[in-house]
Amino acid sequence: MLLTLDAKRRLTVPASLVPARAGDAFDAYYDTPEDEIVLRRVTRRSNWLEVWKQCPVPMDDLPPRRRQMPKKLKL
Repeated sequence: MLLTLDAKRRLTVPASLVPARAGDAFDAYYDTPEDEIVLRRVTRRSNWLEVWKQCPVPMDDLPPRRRQMPKKLKL
């Protein structure tokens, strides 16, 4: 199936091609060697704890937070 970009550089995917609803989220990237756009469905309800565990930076290395409110800058 061929899809064409409109004037605002949008693609419209026909309903017969993939079962999707309005508001579904997709991860899109361009594969240079294959010269293609790849769309992968992303689940909306992600477990924040699993995302936090995948963080490459250990939380022990974060600087401590300040307890006082920031001062206003005089311009």
